[in-house]
Order: sequence, then C-alpha cells, then structure tokens
Amino acid sequence: MTTHFKLRAYGKINLGLDVLRKREDGYHEVKMIMQTVGLFDQIDLFKSGEPGIRIETNLPYLPVNENNLVYQAARLLMEEFQIKDGLNIRLRKLIPVAAGMAGGSSDAAAVLVGLNKMFRLGLSEEELMNRGVKLGADVPYCIMRGTVLSEGIGEKLTPLPPVPQCQVLLAKPAISVSTKFVYENLHIDQFSSEEHPDVDGMVHAIEKGDLYGIADRLGNVLEKVTVKKYPVIEEIKDYMRRAGAIGTLMSGSGPTVFGLFVNPKAAADAYEELRYGSRRDLARQVYLTNIYNPKR
Repeated sequence: MTTHFKLRAYGKINLGLDVLRKREDGYHEVKMIMQTVGLFDQIDLFKSGEPGIRIETNLPYLPVNENNLVYQAARLLMEEFQIKDGLNIRLRKLIPVAAGMAGGSSDAAAVLVGLNKMFRLGLSEEELMNRGVKLGADVPYCIMRGTVLSEGIGEKLTPLPPVPQCQVLLAKPAISVSTKFVYENLHIDQFSSEEHPDVDGMVHAIEKGDLYGIADRLGNVLEKVTVKKYPVIEEIKDYMRRAGAIGTLMSGSGPTVFGLFVNPKAAADAYEELRYGSRRDLARQVYLTNIYNPKR
C-alpha cells in the first residue's frame, strides 16, 4: 500500500453564473458554467502509524482541526471505512482564500480522491461525488473538474467539451466578501431578462470551440451586489479590458476577477503591472495561469 500521495487541488472560475430563483427551503437555484484553471494548491498525504488526522499548512491563519474541509474530508472516509491508520496532511495554499475560486472545496475533493487511492477503497468518481456533496456544494464539481454545466443548487453536473486554451489572469483585491451577504442582497425578481447571463448561448459557443463567443457571453448576476459594495472589482475588470483581455468577470461571489487573454505578451504585461507596476494598488494577489482541462 502506498504511504505517500502528492496531489494537486485546482481552482475554478465561473464563466457564467445565473441565479434563477430562491427556493422555499432557502437555497438558490442556479445555472452556472464552471471551469478549472491551472492554479493549484499542493497537498501531500502521509500514512502514519500514529492514529488521528494531523494537518500542517503554510498559512498560519488557516484552521488545522475539524474546522478545515480537508480534515472533514479525511474523517468522512476514514470513519466510513473504519481506517485505523493515522494520516498526516501537508497543505500548501496558492489559490486565494475566500476568493470565489473554490479553493477549500478543491482541497477537500483532492483528499477524497487521494484517500480512495491510498487505501484502495474502490470508490468510483460518482461515489466520491455523492460523499463530497456532504462537505459542500462545490466539492462534487472539484472531483469532476474541467468544463461543466452546474444546475439545481449546484448538484446537477453535466460535463461539456473543453474550453479552448488561453491565458487566465487572476486578481484578488484586498477585501473579503461574504457569500451569505451577497445572496441575501440579491433580488432576482427585480432583474430584467437582459440582466441574466446567456448561459445557454455560452454552452453552444463551448460546443463549437468558439473562445470569442464564450468571452462575449461572460456574465455573473452576483456582480450586481458585490461590485456595488466593492467598486475596485469593476476597476480591475476595466484595467484588464484595456490591457487586452477578450473578456473579464468576477468569479463566484467574489472578489477575485479573471481576464481571458489570447495574446500571451499582453497577459504577461498586465500581470506585471498588477503585481509589481503602476496598478499594484488594485490587487493583493495576482496570478497568471491558463485553462486546465483534465483528461476524461
């Protein structure tokens, strides 16, 4: 049995995010297109002879107990399958925290996948996803990864053809956004039909491999709330457009903004300006990565 697994937990962006209605149970019905990007957290799993789950991380403010999703993911499988061995988890975070990129969910997903292999549990991807949803709505997607249409409350996932490759510039301003606040202040009943993103049109553009058609249809209804409260998000979008992005959008409930670039030099120049240059006031964390499409 393998005693060490090295894993990558990839972040995601939302190419389209529409909220259709608020359900009677309090959940919101959504229609989203999720896309994995090349920015990832690094996770090492070590089998230990000492019982218990132990976590170490490069960020001192992250919990290393049951309040961390990776701990919860490990405990879920270890309790179900009565695994008596101990587990040491080394987590190196690169995906911005609380940024609308599902970093925590992706870490949990990676731990589920890693433990399934380490202890030869024999669970299929679907079985892992069914367990992952107990940890969070984004965890099943983070197990599947790639280009995916997400519906319902996020639990209905339909794989789509891969989005064409391009550079993705990510910028997270020095603010924190409460997802709860965003949804509580989102009044879908006041939206006109034009204010909802064309998710169906984007699906067609993805099926045709039309990157410009995808970029033209980027849309996120949550921007209506988040941008109003934090105008710096729109400032970052404006800068990316002027720097050559073919499309920009806030991911999830924010505050991370991404820009899609087909010109590598323009993407690199924009990264330098946001990271080190005259516009470094706009964002605290800046990354230049690409679309990540795992092999199905």
